[in-house]
Amino acid sequence: MSHYALQFFIVKLADAYTMILFVYVLMSWIPNKRGILSDVETVLGKVCDPYLNLFRRFIPPIGGMVDVSPIFAIIVLEFVVRLIIGIL
Repeated sequence: MSHYALQFFIVKLADAYTMILFVYVLMSWIPNKRGILSDVETVLGKVCDPYLNLFRRFIPPIGGMVDVSPIFAIIVLEFVVRLIIGIL
């Protein structure tokens, strides 16, 4: 696999994970999830929460309610991807 293909794959993988994080955050605003929405949130939680919990340990919710850790998680993810691409 060429360097460009590897770089493309890493960027697209990070983009997909960023979209998954974004959907998970948006779903947290939907009250009373039942049925398929509940199942989707459970699956997304299993994929997103381990990464987000790294930031939630250090970044408390603003006003006790607004969780800004996804913002920092996405920024760090993008920074790491750019760093990896720069190294390759």
